[in-house]
Amino acid sequence: MQGKHSFMAREDTETKGEGGTVRAVDRAIAILQCFTADKPALSVLEIQRRVGLSRPTLYRLLQTLAATGLVRAEGDPQRFRLAHGVMELAHVWLAGLNKVDVARPILEDLREATGETAALFVLREQKRICVFELESHHALTIARGVGDTGDITLGASGKAILAYLDEKRRDAILGQVAKARRAELAKALETVRNRGFATSESEVIVGAVAFAAPTFNHNGEVAGCVGVFGPRARVKDSDIPRFGALVMQAANAISLQFGYGAGEDARGKPSKSRRERGLA
Repeated sequence: MQGKHSFMAREDTETKGEGGTVRAVDRAIAILQCFTADKPALSVLEIQRRVGLSRPTLYRLLQTLAATGLVRAEGDPQRFRLAHGVMELAHVWLAGLNKVDVARPILEDLREATGETAALFVLREQKRICVFELESHHALTIARGVGDTGDITLGASGKAILAYLDEKRRDAILGQVAKARRAELAKALETVRNRGFATSESEVIVGAVAFAAPTFNHNGEVAGCVGVFGPRARVKDSDIPRFGALVMQAANAISLQFGYGAGEDARGKPSKSRRERGLA
């Protein structure tokens, strides 16, 4: 009986990590998370430096991950990279992702923080489409309505998307704009990229002030935007920095849920994202 208890204790020590997690799984996940867009292929030594495992343990885990199609080895000297199994898991996750369900709690918080209408837009060709909206609780409110569609050259919600399209596509769209307005719009898009959010006043709805920040998908491409709308009678110039920060925070949170990899660093500060770098 004593021997059995000793075996069980030893087994628990070897398999359980902190907080009741399974140590081997923790280590395997740590290996998978070593790979980044900047470093998609790593040597065993590079992986070992990042996860702090002994060479024999690391090799065993890499062999297990390779057998399940999650990593693959290549080249001489040997390097490892993520394999098709990761994409298969991502495909399953994306298939079950409901954008409205993801956005709802984030937009609820945004509406409460600003007191104004909050909405989610998606990009379809050259149009932005409202797919979810939470109206302000005020008697005087600004709302677009689910299904509202507009050109991405107009309004805060349009410009927040247009500013982050790839340069070739953005220039093609700008080329379709009337020459008299083209330079002004290009300058406005540069401002959006510099500060991370767009603003407009009476551009789509007379008397409305709008704020919007882009959302990104798992490929790092702009997918749409988050918008906030209120009447000029209530939304003042002094609200611009706070509302801008809030729409960016909401857009970042939704982008992370969509699989975008920017997010925040360990100190809770935004890492240098595609929004901050711009696309020019």
